[in-house]
Amino acid sequence: MRVPLLAGNWKMHGNLDDARNLAQSLVDNCTDVGDREIVISPPYTALESVKAITAGSPVKIAGQNMHWSSSGAYTGEISPLMLKDLGCPYVILGHSERRQYFSEDDSLINKKVHSALEHELVPILCVGETLQERETNRTNLVLEKQIRGGLKGVSVTDPAKIVVAYEPVWAIGTGKTAKSEQAQEVHCFIRGLLNDILGTDMAVKIRILYGGSVKPDNVDELMNQPDIDGTLVGGASLKAESFLRIIKFVPVK
Repeated sequence: MRVPLLAGNWKMHGNLDDARNLAQSLVDNCTDVGDREIVISPPYTALESVKAITAGSPVKIAGQNMHWSSSGAYTGEISPLMLKDLGCPYVILGHSERRQYFSEDDSLINKKVHSALEHELVPILCVGETLQERETNRTNLVLEKQIRGGLKGVSVTDPAKIVVAYEPVWAIGTGKTAKSEQAQEVHCFIRGLLNDILGTDMAVKIRILYGGSVKPDNVDELMNQPDIDGTLVGGASLKAESFLRIIKFVPVK
């Protein structure tokens, strides 16, 4: 019912040749993937080149962030119209690194979510708790605040228009990964929140991704969980071999 979505966030890594080579490797080896969706998010400087390489393939592209305005005097920012012009169907919003290093709060992220939807971009809304918040049993409180804040005032009728990504901050780039059962428990909680916010028909169809040190050796077990609908991968998406293994996950029977 929910088509798996495997997304790679390249963050601030690589030059133009690196991006081209990685994109070409993915395209060359994804011709046999038809029952899942593949998204990569290169740095802005590489989006146009990567789009040209992925055109006509199963691989789609996403922006790593965007401004909420369609244009204006915002030096260094990227607008939703610019992403649309480059052929991006998706944009990552609210990533923990944006929250932590650039002080983006739920209100700001909510403005970006509304803008993405207005400009027909699919927001991948990222949420997640820190290690301290998990150890003090505040995971659900933090996630509820982030999800309700990020989706405040949002009204959509097509579940394909929104993606939620759960990324426990303590597992991003640390090598630590939530056990599959832990991740499933949180995803189930998030789906319950979506049910309360957007209604049952939407909640059962919206895809919820897991991110946080996803690797070839744990993706199968993670994707075997009933409420995990895909992955948002960081480091492991920077090498074709590891990301292809994640893309071609085989759920544990």
